[in-house]
Amino acid sequence: MRSSRGGQMVTESSKNQRRQKFGNILHQSDHADEEEYHTRISSTSDATPANHEQNSRLSSEINTSLYSTPSYDQSSPCSAPSWDQLASQIPTDLVSPLSGSPWSSHVEMASDSYSYTGLMGSLVREEGHIYSLAATRDMLYTGSDSKSIRVWKNQKEFSGFKSNSGLVKAISIAGERIFTGHQDGKIRMWKVSAKDPSIHKRIGTLPTMKARIKSSIKPSNYVEVRRNRNVVWIRHFDAISSLSLSEDKSLLYSASWDKTIKVWRISDSKCLESIQAHDDAVNTVVAGFDGLVFSGSADGSVKVWRRELQGKGTKHFFSQTLLKQECAVTALAVDPSATILYCGSSDGLVNFWDREKLSHCGILRGHKLAVLCLATAGNLVFTGSADTNICVWKREEGDHICLSVLNGHSGPVKCLAVEEEKVAMGADGYCILYSGSLDKSVKIWRVSPQPAHVQQQQQITQEAERCCAQPRNLPSIHSFSSQNSRVSQRRHF
Repeated sequence: MRSSRGGQMVTESSKNQRRQKFGNILHQSDHADEEEYHTRISSTSDATPANHEQNSRLSSEINTSLYSTPSYDQSSPCSAPSWDQLASQIPTDLVSPLSGSPWSSHVEMASDSYSYTGLMGSLVREEGHIYSLAATRDMLYTGSDSKSIRVWKNQKEFSGFKSNSGLVKAISIAGERIFTGHQDGKIRMWKVSAKDPSIHKRIGTLPTMKARIKSSIKPSNYVEVRRNRNVVWIRHFDAISSLSLSEDKSLLYSASWDKTIKVWRISDSKCLESIQAHDDAVNTVVAGFDGLVFSGSADGSVKVWRRELQGKGTKHFFSQTLLKQECAVTALAVDPSATILYCGSSDGLVNFWDREKLSHCGILRGHKLAVLCLATAGNLVFTGSADTNICVWKREEGDHICLSVLNGHSGPVKCLAVEEEKVAMGADGYCILYSGSLDKSVKIWRVSPQPAHVQQQQQITQEAERCCAQPRNLPSIHSFSSQNSRVSQRRHF
């Protein structure tokens, strides 16, 4: 065990970690059952009664760790009120005119006068869980178990389109094309209309019908997936769990519960390769740096695949295993500078490795239940969990500090998406974070890279400057009157 600078990070070996049953992970939350999480923990194990002793040990380790989840009272800027409390304070003219529809938007405009972190509003749906998000420019795409993809522009409902079947488990955007991965094992392709950007036309399915027919002719193209069942190798026969674009945006990687990763060439929608990646369901795949692809599975491993060009095609070769543990790997993310790989697990921990030699650097401890999603923006890392919280971490010279904990959801946080922005006034930057949950809502957060005490000081300074700013042509003695009182104030210039 190693404690880094300032005692902010704790690193320990994964060899001594014990397997935590899926039932142990979920028994503390009554928001969703195993199927609602739609992250495969194991293809063979069922939920078991809670192991109180083991969970007590895990909870104790988290609470006593220097990286334990902070608790915030109502006055803390790091704590967000529930939507029921927030909604009653919003004027009626700020409520979306779409509030009568199945979706409604409740957003408060943020002030750029100082840096702060907090809840801006919610996009609420009356039925169905949110499983996938993708943000590009000023657009947000949301996928749910209603088989629909909704499009939001500037936090208002803009348009939507619906697939024939299969809840939407993953969304990836490549220019004018949108790829959606579904529970039925299909990847559907959509294109934004050039004449009307609110119209999204379905342009195909991966694999294409032509490819399926052509592949089905040759018996050698069939692989056995279950007893007495064979399918062509170019198609997934189980749910799509994750989608990721290559560094040059020319390839699309799809991970599935069928234990494979498939490689698609975007230009002609051709399946170039099928990788038998893991011994259990593949929960996540992400294209990283230096031609490397990372995959995480319910078998508890994180594997590295090296991409090599072969003529006009491409081939991926197994490189190494970064992690092998008892608990399932649920999420992977690479930071924008392509220097750090983050891995979330069903035990609530986040491991990370740096680019140089892919050496293990440490563990982030901020959650009591499974980490279900990850996102990065600049030097910020966001971790969403089944404990309904989102932790905001800041990387500084290899160390990570927990800036804040966002706690506005009432169900597990299933997906995250980030929209980076710059503050109009001043040099400080901030980003907009979207979080989708099994509580059927998408919440919008404004996140500052500044620590909480700096945000408070900036707010106090801004308010003081605003109150003290007075025109210089006022007399030295003047009065301010109100309905109920008269306040005299003496100024010397």
